[in-house]
Amino acid sequence: MAQTRGNLFILSAPSGAGKSSLISALLNKHSDMKVSVSHTTRSPRPGEENGMHYHFVSVEEFKTLIDKNDFFEWAQVFDNYYGTSKKAIETQLDAGIDVFLDIDWQGAQQIRNLVDDVETIFILPPSKEELESRLNNRGQDSAEVIAGRMAKAQSETSHYNEYDYVVVNDDFDTALAEIETIVMAKRLSLKSQTIRHQELLNALLK
Repeated sequence: MAQTRGNLFILSAPSGAGKSSLISALLNKHSDMKVSVSHTTRSPRPGEENGMHYHFVSVEEFKTLIDKNDFFEWAQVFDNYYGTSKKAIETQLDAGIDVFLDIDWQGAQQIRNLVDDVETIFILPPSKEELESRLNNRGQDSAEVIAGRMAKAQSETSHYNEYDYVVVNDDFDTALAEIETIVMAKRLSLKSQTIRHQELLNALLK
């Protein structure tokens, strides 16, 4: 059985839709899946560790990386910069690992312009009311910040139709299973299976 290159997935969602929790649960179940650790200029939130959740850098450091063309994609969101390292992604894909990019629609557009073989998934909350409730329950942001995030959520959601798949995170386990189904379908595609089972196919067709 030949080693196949890993698959690249993009997951996007408005803040509070549960994307990070879904990715975390997915990685806990599957050792052959990884999430890309992005660079950001925002401050760490409680419990976040440098190098695990994000690579936290200064604006000056981030701009230097832009100048060096080190990013697959980068964007400015809520007055902060976010970017995805080219080298880290390619290393994991070459090792046969499926990589998930936790990025917004702007980054997704940039990646699609650079990479032909990428699957994109947009995560939706079940309602506006539930989204606002989740943001409030975090207890991390002021009412003004939450209002801004709600307005931003509507703008982000308007780009859902640019994605290959849409998953509604109403019931967490159902949403997780749907994402797993998308990943498994990609692994079973003709291209992936032809590479993985080339020796078998050659023998059967000989």
